[in-house]
Amino acid sequence: MSTDSKFGEYGGQYVPEALMPAIEELTDAYERYVLDNEDGFMDEFRERMADFGGRPLPLQRADQLSQRYDTEVYLKREDLLHGGAHKLNNALGQVLLAKYMGKERIIAETGAGQHGTATAMAAAHLDMPCEIYMGETDIARQRPNVFRMRTNGAEVNPVTTGRGTLKEAISETMRDWARTVENTHYVIGSVVGPHPFPSMVRDFQALISEEAREQIQEKTSDLPDSVLACAGGGSNTMGMFHNFVEDETVDLYAVEAGGSSLSVDEEEGVAPNSASLSTGEEGVLHGARTKLLQDSDGQIMESHSVSAGLDYAGVGPELAHLVDEGRVEPVNVDDDTALEAFHRLSQDEGIIPALETAHAFGYLEEHHDGLGETVIVNVSGRGDKDLETVIEETGNRDLDNAPDMSIFREIGGGML
Repeated sequence: MSTDSKFGEYGGQYVPEALMPAIEELTDAYERYVLDNEDGFMDEFRERMADFGGRPLPLQRADQLSQRYDTEVYLKREDLLHGGAHKLNNALGQVLLAKYMGKERIIAETGAGQHGTATAMAAAHLDMPCEIYMGETDIARQRPNVFRMRTNGAEVNPVTTGRGTLKEAISETMRDWARTVENTHYVIGSVVGPHPFPSMVRDFQALISEEAREQIQEKTSDLPDSVLACAGGGSNTMGMFHNFVEDETVDLYAVEAGGSSLSVDEEEGVAPNSASLSTGEEGVLHGARTKLLQDSDGQIMESHSVSAGLDYAGVGPELAHLVDEGRVEPVNVDDDTALEAFHRLSQDEGIIPALETAHAFGYLEEHHDGLGETVIVNVSGRGDKDLETVIEETGNRDLDNAPDMSIFREIGGGML
């Protein structure tokens, strides 16, 4: 854990003056409660993650994949966390911290809807009113999660500016926070934003690698050769990597969304991918300096991914720093490969993954020969939220291992 606001050249606090009192208050609370465990905060956090969240979560050997790849493949089952994704680790931590700080209201942004769902659940659990900002594009493709948020008592505010995805949702949430800092805490959903958010979110998510590192040694008496995690903003990535960073024998792969192409259309202001670590340039977005998808004039590009949770033009500053240092290798797979992997894991292991997670398995499918004898893949979330998207996208593509989609064409109903 670190109190530094910068990771090499990245990070910092690039926020309006109106937000600095809130940032300073949060930094003080982070250092007191999270780092120093004042008033037993971290003890209560861990207890609630056990009783409400269901931790610890298993590290499962993937028998069929291990045989298929002639590699020992282990799955860190964050999809089994309450709510269906790793997002609760951070959401519960921040909502609990807000209560310790005496805040009266919770706001958050969401892309795929998993962070919004986790924040809504945590707010209900801790009896806090909650509002979620979500782009209209993501609302359309993540309807089940929108209903889950509202079922948990949260208000969902559609964001109609830009492409209506995660970038716009974050911007709108920050505007709300600037107006309401005295009584409101903004639960940022990833290791992005101004300090202390990148460090704080990482520390809550580090439960993932804390467990995984101990579990793999119990199972194999050794550390893994490689660890894979999908990377959008990077919360599951840093959570999965954090306790392995000092283990130089362990290779760390951040798998980004290659979308439909790694090329950039500067004229249209569009990057048909979300591969900030692989193709981005240094710049400032949402309060921190990091790697971004931007044009030659420094304007933020519109990103793309078949996965709503990876559809973001930036990435966490610590992850950008680890890539520059050579400790993390940024890789990517395209939409088709992720969809193929979605079906592969579903059919071979009986685990329907989130489309975000499927990117990591897509890389495993294509590059398993170079990953060593033992590999851990973080199953960051389950795929219930993505079924409508997968039905539509599978029906529109020629995928090698997709199930027969003819039943949807026969029954109609507008699903294809």
